[in-house]
Amino acid sequence: MWLLPGTLWTPWSDPWIGSEREAAWIMVYSAEMKKAVGLLRSNLDREGLGLQDRRFTHHGVHRPDSDAPLILVACSGGRDSLALACVAHLVADMTGLRCGALLIDHGLVPDSDRIAERAAGTCRELGMDPVRVTRVKVPVTSAGPEADARAARYQALSEQALGLGARAVLLAHTRDDQAETVLIGLIRSQGLEAITGMARRVERRGMCYLRPFLDLDRKDTTAICRQQGIAWWDDPTNGDDQPAGSTLPETLPLRSRIRHDLLPALNRFAGRDMVRRLALGADMARLDQDYLDSQVDGLFQRLVACPDTDQKAEGVLACLDAHGLADCHPALRTRLLAQVLTRLGIRFTAVQVRALDDLVCRWHGQQGPRFPSSHTAIRKGQVILICNDGDHAHR
Repeated sequence: MWLLPGTLWTPWSDPWIGSEREAAWIMVYSAEMKKAVGLLRSNLDREGLGLQDRRFTHHGVHRPDSDAPLILVACSGGRDSLALACVAHLVADMTGLRCGALLIDHGLVPDSDRIAERAAGTCRELGMDPVRVTRVKVPVTSAGPEADARAARYQALSEQALGLGARAVLLAHTRDDQAETVLIGLIRSQGLEAITGMARRVERRGMCYLRPFLDLDRKDTTAICRQQGIAWWDDPTNGDDQPAGSTLPETLPLRSRIRHDLLPALNRFAGRDMVRRLALGADMARLDQDYLDSQVDGLFQRLVACPDTDQKAEGVLACLDAHGLADCHPALRTRLLAQVLTRLGIRFTAVQVRALDDLVCRWHGQQGPRFPSSHTAIRKGQVILICNDGDHAHR
């Protein structure tokens, strides 16, 4: 059991239950721990993972049932994920859930196996079970090393979690991570998605992922680890060892440079906490995005059709109702066009989406945009065809 410095423990009963002795205690939590526990419990409640049995409302040591729902913490060994591991185990004790941890070793930093095993040891000391360490090989693609590592990580997490029958995987992203994600979006992309940040709940590869700490700051997770006496590992690419006011080299990841250089400068320039404002803005933008996406889903069913047999033979992948699309609001129409391309697995840019939109609303016989891997779009009358062989489709 981990004891918070300054925490008051008072035994008030010492009953015998069956063949086991139960010690009951009254604990006074720190403000950071109270907030973290409340956030996680509310997240789990929304997933139907609340109190499992009334006996867990009573003080004392209780063991979860062997068939109780399992939640897993994705743990990297950093302060955020180890704080979440500690809080998750505590909440599991309060509610009757089973709680374990998954650690993914990418092998991308020196001694990564030792770092992963040390973090796994901390999770086991907390009482988490099961605790799994998985070594993955990160493929090299045009997406870049960070995206490649993320894809490999999620694939491994989902495979492990599904194999264990888990109900949810908990991710330790904080408000600071959310603000950094918004700024990365503004730098790298356009549109509403650039400012929506990370979702609080997402389905990936058949597994539910929750981010209960998006309303906590990194200073909160740091405080929890210090109060609990938990040692964490700082990724050297984060640039945490560099003095404030210095500039990180461009060889370090963009996220690290945003954290170390850009956000402090924004705070100074605005004279306020821009992390909080960016994170709150992301919440508001995501509500708008969710609403627009729900409207697009209905339009997709009505305006996008699968090709018939002859069209398939000519390389047609999808048929779009140009007349119906022209009647849509531009915000819905462009999102629908982007969704069609995404579902077909076609990479695209904002410029190409605008060109595709021109086929809908400003068509005067011009050819449509060409996409990677010989994909193209053409208009024939009131139908726009998305094809995987544009030249053949013109025959």
